[in-house]
Amino acid sequence: MSTEQAIIELVEHLIRIENERKLLQEELKDVCDQYKNVLDVKAVKAALQIAKIRARLGDSAAEADRILETVESKITV
Repeated sequence: MSTEQAIIELVEHLIRIENERKLLQEELKDVCDQYKNVLDVKAVKAALQIAKIRARLGDSAAEADRILETVESKITV
């Protein structure tokens, strides 16, 4: 395979991925719109993000909770 052919294939692949990403973002927006009158979608997204972080923390989750309590007590919004 020539360098030029490799570049063309890479660019085509990147463009296809970018298009798929746009379609997924549109689908995500549509799904959130479907539930916005039933649920607090923003809160659900935040809870999902927290759950993913807690899963990554594993045994350190309890320590993270303790630290979070301290941090939250110092933050005024």
